[in-house]
Amino acid sequence: MGVRLAPSSIWGILRRHGIEPSPRWTGPSWTQFLRAQASSMLACDFFTVDTALLRRLYVLFFIEIDTRRVYVTGVTANPIGAWVVQQARNLNSALAVRARPIRFLIRDSDTKFTSSFDEVFRADRIRIIRTPVRAPRANAFAKRFVGTVRRECLDRMLIFHRRQLEMVLAVFIEHYNTHRPQRSLDQTPPLSIVPAARPTSHPDATQLRRSDRLGGLIHEYKLAA
Repeated sequence: MGVRLAPSSIWGILRRHGIEPSPRWTGPSWTQFLRAQASSMLACDFFTVDTALLRRLYVLFFIEIDTRRVYVTGVTANPIGAWVVQQARNLNSALAVRARPIRFLIRDSDTKFTSSFDEVFRADRIRIIRTPVRAPRANAFAKRFVGTVRRECLDRMLIFHRRQLEMVLAVFIEHYNTHRPQRSLDQTPPLSIVPAARPTSHPDATQLRRSDRLGGLIHEYKLAA
């Protein structure tokens, strides 16, 4: 008919009628990608702890996206590249027992993650995914854990030195992995080997047992057998 339309006009008409563009032009969102690959993804990050003696300590941790299991691999006041690389090597033995191998590692652009750090994972055919700058939501699982450990533990304690911090984190991580319920896991902890018990409206108080961790900072409850 001799009428020429701009590609953007054709695209708009197709979208109004529910016809999506070519698959080459679109792809899964970041959320869809995470859900599809969750069973083979690992995320890592640093968080800092300022001691009562005004010394800053750095904590490196990894978290499995599917199970929410957390590994704290090391605490140091001087996170140089060689130290970070060694922590990555130490983690490989723990990942070797997974039923499904890790295929992706999410990390930010922190300069402490050197090329040698990436090579440790690439040697095991793990692809490194770097998040955009100033985009914390791209590594939301790791950031959410940092908020959890601060609110439930570190913000309520005075830390004096590295050894104390290592001991505190070891207790909290054991609690987090084996007891703390996760909403995304149907209220079961990451390392739960039994399904969640059916909620009880009026539990018998005489059958309820409480265990205190970290001097009573954390309480764990269970029903007596």
